[in-house]
Amino acid sequence: VRLVLLLLSETVCLSVVLLLSVVCLGVSSQPITDSQRLFSIAVNRVTHLHLLAQRLFSDFESSLQTEEQRQLNKVFLQDFCNSDYIISPIDKHETQRSSVLKLLSISYRLVESWEFPSRSLSGGSSLRNQISPRLSELKTGILLLIRANQDEAENYPDSDALQHAPYGNYYQSLGGNESLRQTYELLACFKKDMHKVETYLTVAKCRLSPEANCTL
Repeated sequence: VRLVLLLLSETVCLSVVLLLSVVCLGVSSQPITDSQRLFSIAVNRVTHLHLLAQRLFSDFESSLQTEEQRQLNKVFLQDFCNSDYIISPIDKHETQRSSVLKLLSISYRLVESWEFPSRSLSGGSSLRNQISPRLSELKTGILLLIRANQDEAENYPDSDALQHAPYGNYYQSLGGNESLRQTYELLACFKKDMHKVETYLTVAKCRLSPEANCTL
């Protein structure tokens, strides 16, 4: 009986030690897990926004005549989006070389620039009404990630400075009765910017896994 009790006692002690080890390991890795979780949520949200942007743009294009589509596309290629004033990587190689904090900060400014004009996007109300709240949620998530990565660069602008609109009101003058060209540009630029943010956040998230291949 004593031998059985001794064996049981040792088994219980070993189980407790193993349990404590697992708990300690979990605690020590918690910051990484939290960061990965935040990145996953942010990437999922911007992916959904990009899909919404594509849907709105596609629906608008399908309502146009073939010649109207051709002319609008030609004009848009010669024009620019307001977000072009935000300094961002010019190609995929520069994107991959950019720091996590830089990619997050650019993403923040792009998302922030659409909080107001997103209310004027043309399209079905069921789709359009999803955009503004999702942009606000995404902006909050990116800000949390910026603060978590703030120590990456000592002289990088702090997150409070990012809360101010970085440029003018190019989109803010567009209302519900804008011309076809303005509607086309607004939807095309929104789709373009959400694609940018999706790319930047995906690359930044990949940096959390050093063994991962983050090529675009």
